[in-house]
Amino acid sequence: MFAFLNKLRGEWRLVGWDTFAGHEYELPGRYRSQASAVRAAKRELRRIEKQQPTATSGGQDGIQDRVYIISPEGQSIRVLPD
Repeated sequence: MFAFLNKLRGEWRLVGWDTFAGHEYELPGRYRSQASAVRAAKRELRRIEKQQPTATSGGQDGIQDRVYIISPEGQSIRVLPD
């Protein structure tokens, strides 16, 4: 039901993927455009880098958490750091 409402409203959202534990988690916020969702995802990736530094986590190629934007249609798109 919520996916239908997101599609109707045209809302984008963020989810994180805990690579170490192997599960998805919801991130706060709803976005009206893909560009604003990507900007928010990049901010989240910078926060993750501070909490899980590449030197100890292996970065995005290691066990560092990942961030995805979810389109109003439900498509998952991975966002990479700059």
